[in-house]
Amino acid sequence: MGVVFSFGIFGIVFAVIFLAAAGFIIYTISKNVSQTVKNNNSPVLTVNAKIVAKRTHIGNHMQNNNDMMYNNTYTKYYSTFEFESKDRLELLVPRDKYGYLVEGDNGKLTFQGTRFIDFERA
Repeated sequence: MGVVFSFGIFGIVFAVIFLAAAGFIIYTISKNVSQTVKNNNSPVLTVNAKIVAKRTHIGNHMQNNNDMMYNNTYTKYYSTFEFESKDRLELLVPRDKYGYLVEGDNGKLTFQGTRFIDFERA
């Protein structure tokens, strides 16, 4: 006779949570890889643009390292650019470039897909 598994309600809940977490991780990784491939296959464009907004996002995540918990805080920097057509595009901007961008400045935006490359003031 075969092996009989008796999971009970705890086993079922654990399995559902485990599968949901694994699915979320796989989805996130595939989404990031897909966006990177899409950006790499997009042309590098340089267009006239105006900086219309800037924002930051501060987040944190806990990390367990050798039985010690660490709270890692990070900041992401975003800038919204408006094109001559009045279309807008928000891009993640590297920290070392973010400080040089000023709302209201006009210039040449260089980007590839959703990847910021450079902004030169006119």
